[in-house]
Amino acid sequence: MKKEQVPQDNRGLAQKNIHELCYAVDENGNYTTVQSSGWDVKATALDESLELIEERINETKKDISEGKLSPLAYFMEVHRMDVSILASYAGIHSFFVKRHFNPKRFKKLSDKTLKKYADVFEISVEELKNYTPD
Repeated sequence: MKKEQVPQDNRGLAQKNIHELCYAVDENGNYTTVQSSGWDVKATALDESLELIEERINETKKDISEGKLSPLAYFMEVHRMDVSILASYAGIHSFFVKRHFNPKRFKKLSDKTLKKYADVFEISVEELKNYTPD
């Protein structure tokens, strides 16, 4: 893509005063960096993915309210993680992370285990234990 062809749509990133760094070819045929305010297709894709994430978070909140999931699931969704990423960051096998989504098992977790999760989410153990959906 030539330097002059880098998308500069005033939607998405531009509305948040954020620019993306792209590589383009200048007039001499050399690669250079150019700031882009985004392009419509990418903004639409990002908007849709963020909507899906928000839906998953709301569904998780509902499940926590109904006693189907522990607060661990909410914080995992908010931080855009999956079980394997959370397990890796916390240093806990994914089998056990899945078990900890069960509210009864979650309540029995030691403070040491809760601290591992709280550190990953950068919250206190008390915030993790006492989370209630709005």
